[in-house]
Amino acid sequence: MSALLLLLTNALIAAVPAVGFAMAFNVPQRYLWRCGAAGALGFAVRGSLMAVGAPIEWATFVAAACIGWVTALWARRTLAPMQLYGVAAIIPMIPGSYAFNTVIGLVEMSAVGASEPLMEQVLVNGIKTVFIVGALSVGLALPSLLYYRNRSIV
Repeated sequence: MSALLLLLTNALIAAVPAVGFAMAFNVPQRYLWRCGAAGALGFAVRGSLMAVGAPIEWATFVAAACIGWVTALWARRTLAPMQLYGVAAIIPMIPGSYAFNTVIGLVEMSAVGASEPLMEQVLVNGIKTVFIVGALSVGLALPSLLYYRNRSIV
């Protein structure tokens, strides 16, 4: 029960930066709750998948795809662009710690010298960062690509 409570707490906390970035992107006030709900949903999906043993890259991809499906549905209902909700909702899942550790490792390599464990750590963190950011972008775009694929261009 405490794991579920922790997951819900983290999801609600993740809604705060989603709403904050939505405000920074000048999202209209009536849509802010949807940005927060989508951010909380994505963070909860990613957290629950990681709790059952899924790698962070795949969990992030599935969570971004869930955000994409929900925002596509909301975009159709409200006649607002899907990116209005989706971009702010994926902000809490950006891999800041992996990117930070990559940069710190690169700085250490330039200052102290390159050792094999340090180079391995930098490479692993850098690749994780790239794959997580890629999973976020592809996962967010995938539902709209599948949903609107039969529509004519003109």
